[in-house]
Amino acid sequence: MTGNVASARWIVLLVKLPSEPTRHRVAVWRELRKVGALSLGQGVWAAPDVPVFAAGIARALELTESAGGEAISLHASGVGVGDAARFEAMFTAAREDDWSEFMADCGKYEAELNKEIRNAKFTLAELEEEEQSLERLRRWHRDIKARDVFGAPTAVEATQRLRHCAERFADYTERVFAALHAPDADGARS
Repeated sequence: MTGNVASARWIVLLVKLPSEPTRHRVAVWRELRKVGALSLGQGVWAAPDVPVFAAGIARALELTESAGGEAISLHASGVGVGDAARFEAMFTAAREDDWSEFMADCGKYEAELNKEIRNAKFTLAELEEEEQSLERLRRWHRDIKARDVFGAPTAVEATQRLRHCAERFADYTERVFAALHAPDADGARS
């Protein structure tokens, strides 16, 4: 969609929910945040009108209706090129925040691997745990990338960070298997 700002179309949701119980508001809020919609104000959300957002928006509408609330969804576009560009910039800034948070977690993952190497914790249980953490990062990356329809600048760096995490995990895997197959003090192989 980049470069086609003037023709960008958006879905705008107006959501009204009963004040109690609050779990319904939280459920709708979580669904819209998860899909990457922008909160424009109390009960007003927007997302680009592209297929990747459709299921999440439909789910938020279902949650609203099942909670006894009301929702209106509208197609919108900016009145002028400046409006569409500002909206795209707001959406891209939200994705930049997502990518920054993702990269911070990549840093935590790398620090965890460094700690396990420093402590020589080369067990299959730890290897499995680190593999699950890497898979979580991969799913998160895939989710952000899917909703980053305008191509936030940090996306390339985030992809490189994920690749580096995978390389670090491969190195850790080699160390675990080397430790597991090394001869013990009596000369027997593990």
